[in-house]
Amino acid sequence: MTENLTKQTFLEKIFDFEKNSEWKYQGSIPAVIDFWAPWCAPCRMVGPVIEELSEEYKGKVNFFKINTDEEQELSGAFGIRSIPSLLFIPAEGQPKMATGAYPKADLKKIIEQELNVPDPVIA
Repeated sequence: MTENLTKQTFLEKIFDFEKNSEWKYQGSIPAVIDFWAPWCAPCRMVGPVIEELSEEYKGKVNFFKINTDEEQELSGAFGIRSIPSLLFIPAEGQPKMATGAYPKADLKKIIEQELNVPDPVIA
């Protein structure tokens, strides 16, 4: 299941950008953050796919959502200009951003390549 992030929970669970200038992920397993808004049609297409992936990768990848209308400071911190935008956060290393409504198969490939987590259905 995905978890909605506020600025406060983002600072605690993902990255405290108020205290650190260098990226330092707070989590122990990789994460995917879906930047979205309720009025965004492509976001509404990606939402159910993110929910499915959160079940398939349970315990291996954490999935979060950030409503860009409600959390404008977080959107600004990541330079979000178009949505949906997905932030892929490996357990170690730098996060990578992807913009657009990707099909499920493409998202699984990105998770495997960027987060180094094999497809749980195949593995």
